[in-house]
Amino acid sequence: MMRPPPEEFALKETHPPLGGGKVSGDKLTSTYDLVEQVQYLYVRVVKAKDLPGKDVTGSCDPFVEVKLGNYIGKTRHFEKKTNPEWNQVFAFSKDRIQASVLEVTVKDKDVVKDDLIGRVYFDLNEIPKRVPPDSPLAPQWYRLEDRQGIKTKGELMLAVWMGTQADEAFPEAWHSDAAFVSGVDALANFRSKVYLSPKLWYLRVNVIEAQDLQPSDKGRYPEVFVRAILGNQVLRTRVSAVRGINPMWNEDLMFVAAEPFEEPLILSVEDRVAPNKDEVLGKCAIPLQYLDRRLDHKPVNTRWYNLEKHVIVEGEKKRETKFASRIHMRICLEGGYHVLDESTHYSSDLRPTAKQLWKPSIGVLELGILNAQGLMPMKQKDGRGTTDAYCVAKYGQKWVRTRTIIDSFSPKWNEQYTWEVFDPCTVLTVGVFDNCHLHGGDKAGGAKDSKIGKVRIRLSTLETDRVYTHSYPLLVLHPNGVKKMGEIHLAVRFTCSSLLNMMHMYTLPLLPKMHYIHPLTVNQLDNLRHQATQIVSMRLGRAEPPLRKEVVEYMLDVGSHMWSMRRSKANFFRIMKVLGGLIAVGKWFDQICNWKNPITTVLIHILFIILVLYPELILPTIFLYLFLIGVWYYRWRPRHPPHMDTRLSHADSSHPDELDEEFDTFPTSRPSDIVRMRYDRLRSIAGRIQTVVGDLATQGERFQSLLSWRDPRATALFVIFCLVAAIVLYVTPFQVVALLAGFYILRHPRFRHKLPSVPLNFFRRLPARTDSML
Repeated sequence: MMRPPPEEFALKETHPPLGGGKVSGDKLTSTYDLVEQVQYLYVRVVKAKDLPGKDVTGSCDPFVEVKLGNYIGKTRHFEKKTNPEWNQVFAFSKDRIQASVLEVTVKDKDVVKDDLIGRVYFDLNEIPKRVPPDSPLAPQWYRLEDRQGIKTKGELMLAVWMGTQADEAFPEAWHSDAAFVSGVDALANFRSKVYLSPKLWYLRVNVIEAQDLQPSDKGRYPEVFVRAILGNQVLRTRVSAVRGINPMWNEDLMFVAAEPFEEPLILSVEDRVAPNKDEVLGKCAIPLQYLDRRLDHKPVNTRWYNLEKHVIVEGEKKRETKFASRIHMRICLEGGYHVLDESTHYSSDLRPTAKQLWKPSIGVLELGILNAQGLMPMKQKDGRGTTDAYCVAKYGQKWVRTRTIIDSFSPKWNEQYTWEVFDPCTVLTVGVFDNCHLHGGDKAGGAKDSKIGKVRIRLSTLETDRVYTHSYPLLVLHPNGVKKMGEIHLAVRFTCSSLLNMMHMYTLPLLPKMHYIHPLTVNQLDNLRHQATQIVSMRLGRAEPPLRKEVVEYMLDVGSHMWSMRRSKANFFRIMKVLGGLIAVGKWFDQICNWKNPITTVLIHILFIILVLYPELILPTIFLYLFLIGVWYYRWRPRHPPHMDTRLSHADSSHPDELDEEFDTFPTSRPSDIVRMRYDRLRSIAGRIQTVVGDLATQGERFQSLLSWRDPRATALFVIFCLVAAIVLYVTPFQVVALLAGFYILRHPRFRHKLPSVPLNFFRRLPARTDSML
């Protein structure tokens, strides 16, 4: 039995006051009910008019400053404009409000000192409350006042109200949390956002044949192959077996393409004229948006494409080219497959690419990202440790990113997100990161956002309509061992719209049917998954604000397939634990056979006799036994979702050198003596595996040699035994044979010998092919 993980690495159930109230039963009674409601003071600065000129030229460069206590938010400024429009929202957390008056000031941007144009004051006790789904509060015009409180020229359009994080203005608002964030780009990196993965397709290129090729050297048989390029993906066919100017291949090349299709598929037919020299015989460029889209296994029509010596790239001048040759291909976008961009073990979406093939949704997943506690300092600022944490959650094609909480080891987000669920056997992933792009945007010397940890929640382990509120440990493996980086507090609810549809999903294949009708090879799937993750990280990295490559790759578990001694050990012990049940049954049966507990053995004899005399009871008995075990275990069913287990992962017992090997680059960057030591260690492990595999092969070859006459005497004995057994079993009723065999196996120890049995002795003497091994 595996020991439970240490207390600090364990999951903790919590009871937070969600939705501004308490939990009633298992359900909550509010639309934004999986987070603690936080009150905010919102100020929407819309526009100004008739502003007086402050410069010598009679113009002004206006901007608005919103001040509440020590917190000051500023709009952008306009050059020489008396009727500016800002339409910016500012949000001040009520928990941090230390003033009773809100001051909104219009100022003129100046090099030396900003000049006051006018201001408006609001008493916080007089500010109205807005509760969604009420319509947004209509902004009003306010006359500006000077320092003495006298009405002056100019008006400012504002809306001021008290609301919660459920307000529509919340995601785009400037927050008082970001009071120390400088720059427009940095402010964009602070805000919460929702992203969508690009729609991915498999592109199948079936290269059939080419005709009328024109190699430069007519005196030799060309060695022709086809090279296909799509973006960064390059594939090639084998060299055609048909040597000549009309080669044939009939070979499939698979690519990953993302909508919108920006780059064409470029094919070049090439002749290998020397070991490292290829001559291009012709090229063609095929735009993807005009290709056939296949939804099932029916083949699409083939087409002939003209090959030219030069492909015309957009913007270049067309060159005069004469017709050279042509190539015969079948090209289509595969809509019946699911493009795997994440590990199959943690897939959050299993639908095919084509929307026409989607099944209706079976429910809704709601996630409340509440807060984190005890985060570790991730970077140094002004001589002290600090962390600017944000969360990323991924399920299906939808990614969400919370706002960044500045300089806090216990950040509170209280943000809620929703996803449609199409399959219960999918996984939600939530990661926590440290934002390294707040001070100066992306010009921080290529700094990467640091990973603080992640959580995976499998939907099939959740009860429907129940709110799970737990504090999950954030565990990260470092070269010096596993480290707890803090805890994240989440609220999760999986609501099922149709129980019948969800139960029906368990009878369907996990992947779309094209994966089984026309399966892809393991190598193809690995290469395509790598390409898909590269495309997703590149597209999300181009969003504004970007979801960075290191974040996307950590969420998608890129690199989890790499060799790891720790992971290999963990998987071995997982197998042993699975086989442990069979081993336990074997030990129990051995105790029965050895009469360790005579009463139990007698009862087993009676049960055996009943089953032999009434064989129609065997299957009902087995299924009834399994039913009773399942009902019995229901009392101890898991009440919490699973989480990262350091003992299961062997993360807390790995040797430092094994962890250093796991974090090594590919190819290796370690010194040659360390690589040699690791290679020798790997050889010793492989040697033991080789011995086990050889023993298995030996046992299989002994079975084959029973009838192969490799050992004529052994085969003769076995053949005679088979003849005698056939005659005896023919004339003897089967129930009598079964009873005699059962009583022989269950016989008392005083009738047993310690030496191996005759059949085992005979089997071990059979020849195997080990004698023929070099």
